[in-house]
Amino acid sequence: MFDAVIVGAGPTGLACGIELQKRGQKAVLIEKGCVVNSLYHYPTNMTFFTTPELLEIGGIPMTSINDKPNRTEALKYYRRVADHYHLDIRQYERVNHISGDDGAFVVHTIDRAGQPCEYPCRKVILAMGYYDIPNRLNIPGGDLEKVIHYYKEPHPYYGHDVAVIGAKNSAAIAALELFWTGARVTLIHRGERISDSVKYWIKPNIENRIKCGEVKAYFRSGVKEIRQDSILLTTPDGEVSLKNDFVFAMTGYRPDFEFMAAHGIHLDPATQKPFINSDTLESERKGIYLAGVVVAGVHTNEIFIENGRFHGAIIAEAIARS
Repeated sequence: MFDAVIVGAGPTGLACGIELQKRGQKAVLIEKGCVVNSLYHYPTNMTFFTTPELLEIGGIPMTSINDKPNRTEALKYYRRVADHYHLDIRQYERVNHISGDDGAFVVHTIDRAGQPCEYPCRKVILAMGYYDIPNRLNIPGGDLEKVIHYYKEPHPYYGHDVAVIGAKNSAAIAALELFWTGARVTLIHRGERISDSVKYWIKPNIENRIKCGEVKAYFRSGVKEIRQDSILLTTPDGEVSLKNDFVFAMTGYRPDFEFMAAHGIHLDPATQKPFINSDTLESERKGIYLAGVVVAGVHTNEIFIENGRFHGAIIAEAIARS
């Protein structure tokens, strides 16, 4: 019998496990991928737009060679934290559903061998993040294999015609790295320009590549259809067909709203934010708490590692008192 089952072993989930342990609570973390799975799937050469101390959890210092840590340093850091606290993490295990009620839940999972497992617990913490469910294009051809929602690294696309949809950080970084590696890049965005939220050392670079024609850009435009060897755009000048081998749909991600709704967690229709107790982060379903970006609904830019990491102490304190 666990005091709490934590669904998700990202930085916020790890912070929840640490804070529960500090309060003498027995917890287990269930993760459908690897530890900090979302960070693992970030672009290989990604640098965080923050300083190391703002990514720290559990009072363990994080060090970085440069002012801002990169993906490799972050992965190493969170592995070290998990080892330091001897957290009980079940990797590559997926939560199917949660039965029972407050004080007597059962979390039902399937492990990597396809075997069902059950975890009885008093409380449940959902720290699932949002990176696993991309916002789909919902256009003809949007589900073709050539459409990619996660940019990792540029090498496989050398010498190819590549379209990047979007104009925020992930799209700008993908477009630049693909161009530098020898892909023929077209950037497509429904807005007027590159987003002002793009990192300050990235924004002028992509704008200069566009200005000199090295990266072709279509603003106030959208993709109407994706075909095996081309894409059809709607632009201010009418429809345009472009030769195309791969499409990177950098259109954002969202939390698993369906999973939450299926477990009695009601969402605001406008924002998809769950109704929670702001003092304890407990949802409307008594005994189930929400941590990290799932608290923000569709406004995923409101919660980051930097502030989501503090949810662990809030929830752990509430559980320890219950």
